[in-house]
Amino acid sequence: MARSIKADAYLQFMSARLALRKRAGLPKLDPLEERVIEMVALASEPGERLSVTDVITTSDLGSPTTLHSRLKSLRSKGLIELAYADDVSRRQLQLTTAGMSYFDVLAKCMAAAVK
Repeated sequence: MARSIKADAYLQFMSARLALRKRAGLPKLDPLEERVIEMVALASEPGERLSVTDVITTSDLGSPTTLHSRLKSLRSKGLIELAYADDVSRRQLQLTTAGMSYFDVLAKCMAAAVK
């Protein structure tokens, strides 16, 4: 069966992402870490913030303990950091410069796949 143009572009993106991840020295992320960092990135839109509590109470991703360990892993890899909002008791998650670079690399892969 022949692949559609869209499927072919997506497969090229996946291939480029895997190759570039190795070459660019990007940290290896497991699928759950990828979902969590995507949540943090999407919440980085102006006026939105994501707290640690918001992530660990997202039950469809996993248990609070599992999610907390993934947040800790992403922090140790330098991709996310904690910031304090007006309410100092609620720690907010945000991407670091390295976290933004991670998405820049993915964007380059996507652009290359659709050429």
